[in-house]
Amino acid sequence: MRLSYILGAAFAAALPALGATCDRVCLKTSLDQYLQAIFKHDPQAAPLSIGYRQTENAVAVKLGEGAWKSVTAVGKVDRRYYDAVSGQAAFFGVLNEGSEPTIATVRIRVEDRKITEGEWMIARRVAAGINGFDAQGRPQAYAFSPDNLALHPIEQRVVPAAQRLSREELIAITNSYFDGITAHDGSIIMADPDCSRLENGQTVSGIPSSNPGGAPPPAAPGGRGRGSCASGLQNFNLSNVGARRFPVVDTEAQIVLAYAVFIRRPGSPSRRNAFAEWFAIDHNKIRDVYSTMFYPPNDQPVPNWPPYDGNFPLPKELASPQAAPAGRGPARQ
Repeated sequence: MRLSYILGAAFAAALPALGATCDRVCLKTSLDQYLQAIFKHDPQAAPLSIGYRQTENAVAVKLGEGAWKSVTAVGKVDRRYYDAVSGQAAFFGVLNEGSEPTIATVRIRVEDRKITEGEWMIARRVAAGINGFDAQGRPQAYAFSPDNLALHPIEQRVVPAAQRLSREELIAITNSYFDGITAHDGSIIMADPDCSRLENGQTVSGIPSSNPGGAPPPAAPGGRGRGSCASGLQNFNLSNVGARRFPVVDTEAQIVLAYAVFIRRPGSPSRRNAFAEWFAIDHNKIRDVYSTMFYPPNDQPVPNWPPYDGNFPLPKELASPQAAPAGRGPARQ
């Protein structure tokens, strides 16, 4: 009897090590190891699973290629968040490719102490804007500012337990943002009146919480104006926010990582926008939105992750470069 009790207790004690659960400490260690392996350009230095899958801006990348070769170090902004419920962790900030800064969101999934997924959204200084490139090869209506992101970074924080919303509540508040954009009605969005939005580091609306009392930013090229993150949606060139995912909900920080795709209005020549967005939520309201985004060509499947409901190529009649309907010109995002 005593022997069976001892054996049973020993087996129970071993279960956490054998199971798929990865707590915050485990997730932190895994993300640290992963990024260090990237900087060393050595996939064998990370605890990768057999069948590890990685995409960069929705394109599948062979192990050891892409960021494994180009990324060299963390830059001026380094934020990391963890979700033990989903078993996922993510980095947001500046990653350097040699001397050139990029703005990146990097998500990993950990199962049985092995990293099974790596999803990268990388914004570089030169990339296609919402209207592609001009005749000189310059991005059209494209935001990028690692220096501004360094001035107004998203918070790395631990919110007191009594002030935290549940995981479900945080997702619902975040989803109200996408619903309001789809409905072209900012009143649907549960947002602070000064809610800010930074796209690839550039402030395009509102006042970042790191700049209390500051003035709203000037209107950016192709932008919606100087209002909050919930304003100016009436004529926003979008028909739907598709492929919504919420893989990392850090309840300690009250910050949500969401992915989605902005689907343009039929006939619009503007590109879709695929993105990872970070939502900082305070007092039941969205306070800041930080987006890492890119504008894929019309025939590229995005997001290239389950549930794949944002995947395309688009039908020819939607992908063809027709003029936008009157009053529905291109807008930032």
